[in-house]
Amino acid sequence: MISDFLNPKERKGAFYKNDQKLPNIVFVTVDMISADCYHPERPLSNVINTPNIDSIADEGTSFSSAFTPSPLCGPARAAIFTGMHPPYLSNGERTPVGMKVDLELDDIIFQDYLKRIGYSLKHSGKCHVGVEKFIRTFGENVHAWDRWGPPIEDDDRYLSYLANMNVQLPKYRKELRGLQIDKLSPANSFGGWIEQQNGSDFPLEAHYSVFLAKLAVEQIKASRIQAPNKPIFTQLEFFDPPQPYSVPSGLEDRYEQIKAEITLPESFTSHEDGNPIYALYQQYWGMYDAEVAKDYIACHLLQVEVVDHAIGHLTRFLKEEGLWEETALIFSADHGDMNGRMAMADKGSYFQPDIFRIPLIIKAPKSKQVAHKQSSETVSAIDVAPTILGFAGIEIPIQMEGDNLLNVMQGKERRPLTQVYQTGVHVGCNYGFGFQVKIEDRSYFYGYNATTGFEELHHLDKDDQSNLFDLEEYQIHKEAIVIQAAQLLQSDLRWAGYWSSYRLHNARYLPVNGGDMQMLKPQ
Repeated sequence: MISDFLNPKERKGAFYKNDQKLPNIVFVTVDMISADCYHPERPLSNVINTPNIDSIADEGTSFSSAFTPSPLCGPARAAIFTGMHPPYLSNGERTPVGMKVDLELDDIIFQDYLKRIGYSLKHSGKCHVGVEKFIRTFGENVHAWDRWGPPIEDDDRYLSYLANMNVQLPKYRKELRGLQIDKLSPANSFGGWIEQQNGSDFPLEAHYSVFLAKLAVEQIKASRIQAPNKPIFTQLEFFDPPQPYSVPSGLEDRYEQIKAEITLPESFTSHEDGNPIYALYQQYWGMYDAEVAKDYIACHLLQVEVVDHAIGHLTRFLKEEGLWEETALIFSADHGDMNGRMAMADKGSYFQPDIFRIPLIIKAPKSKQVAHKQSSETVSAIDVAPTILGFAGIEIPIQMEGDNLLNVMQGKERRPLTQVYQTGVHVGCNYGFGFQVKIEDRSYFYGYNATTGFEELHHLDKDDQSNLFDLEEYQIHKEAIVIQAAQLLQSDLRWAGYWSSYRLHNARYLPVNGGDMQMLKPQ
């Protein structure tokens, strides 16, 4: 191994790499996406058409048990980029003043290592971890926007793209709306179908996601001119498929086909009512109407099909240019989407497993011998950075907590994964932590809501979730779960902030026998 530094002049950021040929690397993400769209055990995964994403999976490895440590955009992305549990727990748009919401300039992200060893870095789409860090790493010509939704009307390059196609900006032709608590007055918009300002159809090729994919292609072309001898790292980050939806013209028949296959989840009418945070979110989304819920789910799948069409522009280019076989390609997401479960959309500050579950598909260069096409190994968003660095021959930096998943893809054991799930500030302010727990050889998702003391236990392999924690048949497991949580909370100073309240909420299992409950001594 060869030693190097991110900052050789000051000898800071030491790392090790081998002297191998560097492959091109393409990293593609979507924002929130429901497991309905990709998980093999979900019925709707057999309804959706995603031939281009499938082509990546056909030559790669799909991980069916991948999770993010945070169900919010900014923290989830920070975890992906740093290879660690996120350093903050909210997006900047909703966070009270005084709280950290962006990566700092001195935070190390995996792209810093790629840049140091000679990669040409390109980015298009959403970043949402702070502009300063991205500009410092990717360069001043980076195309990255730092907001939760796309800058449709603010993106000069997109406006030029539309003008060259003689297409006007989109507006809603048909808009889905939730209802206020009176169940009559319109509330939040879920987006819907779009048309041009003049009422004409809005073509698929003019869609912002298609524009981003084509921009990524142009950036690769530019990189080959700017630095023909350098390997390329391209990061393409879509906002789609979340609401507010923007379904273009030409998908009307496809919408009818999808909607005919939709059965509302059982929990749409049988809501969880023990945790007030759920009641808050149900009121926020106002998804009281069954037809609106079906439209929401259908639009979610349609929007993924739009993204897949966009990805096709990128994959075809790589194949036509002879780059496909030896390019590493990773497809993933920020976090999940409720997609109508519990009559809710989007995500929130609670512990439903579906908002923590993410897709993860990794296509290694052909020269790497990969044994497994499917893996049920529990993996994390914090594994993405070590895996990408592994393709570049870089040993996992000491601060990164994840593993290089090429080991799993080649049939080897991964290094132990400790993954803590955290909530923070979104619509509701609800800090909490969770983890996965085994009960009689079955996997469960446990969450502790620090604000209320409410505890949740969900079966990971069940589609439509309900809280099992207080059910009679699970009473015998409570003490073991609480003790395991206590051990985890005391194992790392990052989780110590939950310990005092957790100990009090579970005093029947964790009696207070002295100890520094006030944390008088600095740690």
